[in-house]
Amino acid sequence: MAQAPMLVRLYRGLTPLLLPLAWRSVSRKLTDQGVSEARARERLGQATLPRPQGRLIWFHAASVGESLAVLQLITALGEHLPQTEFLITSGTATSAELIAKRMPPRCRHQFAPLDAPAPVCRFLDHWRPDAALLVESELWPLMIVETAARGAPLALVNARLSAKSVEGWRKWPRTAGYVLGQFALFLTQNQAAADNLLSLGADPARVVTGINLKSTSAPLAEDAATVAELAAALGGRPLWAASSTHAGEEEIILAAHRQLLERHPDLCLMLIPRHPDRGADIAAMIRATGMALARRSAGEMPGAGQQVFLADTLGELGSWYAVAPIVFMGGSLKPIGGHNPFEPADFGAALLTGPHVSNFTESYAPLFALGAAREVADAPEIATAVDDLLTRPEHLTAMRSAARSFADRRQASLDEMVATLSTALSLRPAAPAGAGPDQV
Repeated sequence: MAQAPMLVRLYRGLTPLLLPLAWRSVSRKLTDQGVSEARARERLGQATLPRPQGRLIWFHAASVGESLAVLQLITALGEHLPQTEFLITSGTATSAELIAKRMPPRCRHQFAPLDAPAPVCRFLDHWRPDAALLVESELWPLMIVETAARGAPLALVNARLSAKSVEGWRKWPRTAGYVLGQFALFLTQNQAAADNLLSLGADPARVVTGINLKSTSAPLAEDAATVAELAAALGGRPLWAASSTHAGEEEIILAAHRQLLERHPDLCLMLIPRHPDRGADIAAMIRATGMALARRSAGEMPGAGQQVFLADTLGELGSWYAVAPIVFMGGSLKPIGGHNPFEPADFGAALLTGPHVSNFTESYAPLFALGAAREVADAPEIATAVDDLLTRPEHLTAMRSAARSFADRRQASLDEMVATLSTALSLRPAAPAGAGPDQV
């Protein structure tokens, strides 16, 4: 292996000096969130679980979104490699809690080691991963270099780098090339991510333009009792939803809804903010328009005289999508980058979106091509689109059918990803019975 550039050597020398400060900060945060001291010390590389026998594949994801996105991939790899064990690491208490609820077979969770020599080496000495898959933009130099040095092939899956990150790496081309040179495979979300990695010195033979990992995640769970309760409360009233909305978007959605009420006086809007803790402010905003609302966080369902249902809770999104035939996806009227369109598509919702979907460009392209999604830019365009779907049921049926077709491609995409990873990382299925365990 080529000698590490000066910047990497400097980083290796400085991180032990910064470790006490970093440890103080992360341990306090984890403790405040109810994590035990023993588990918090996993961030120092001190394992709280034994290493299982046989081959172990390590996945590292930064936080909630990345962790949940990778669980279905772990499940699929587990089916392909039935004698292989899995480890998933993350850095936040919330991600650990959610992973524990959805843990795939033969998998366990630990908090990731801080990127300093002692924690990383302690972690690797204990777990001895046979392959490592980092998710999205987790480019921690020591974690990467030390893992590769021990012979574990590395992949960066669902790879994407922010413009700021790319700009930073470009200032140090030798360091960027050295760090990226440790990977056997880059499986990117889209062509833009692939181009960024190539511009930073990634080996073109190792860069594969793939799909957004979130498109392979399992469908959201729905609660049958909640679905039935909402359907009964609506009593046959038409419904549309605006999901994952941000500040500055709710005003536009409410303006569109007011226009729609002129033609559809019994129409109900289900407003699902991205951050439910904004519920009180949004409720005040709705009241200021003169529209009546029901608020889910208060245990309410929409009554006959309530034009807006504010769904300001967590964990019920699948139930809401199961009822809503039309869903506008937020984070797209403002330059935020959009949010996951796969989740409502799983339920066959006709999709509307604003123009700002840079985080899901590769996903919206086929949705537009199939006729499953429609772009809208402001309140009048939203109102026109929803009105069209309400008054022309054949248009709504066609869009919903196209959305289901898009969602049905999930398993084929996942199988393709498993095959690509297995080839690049030399992961073979188990040997025939009696021939011993599967090996890397």
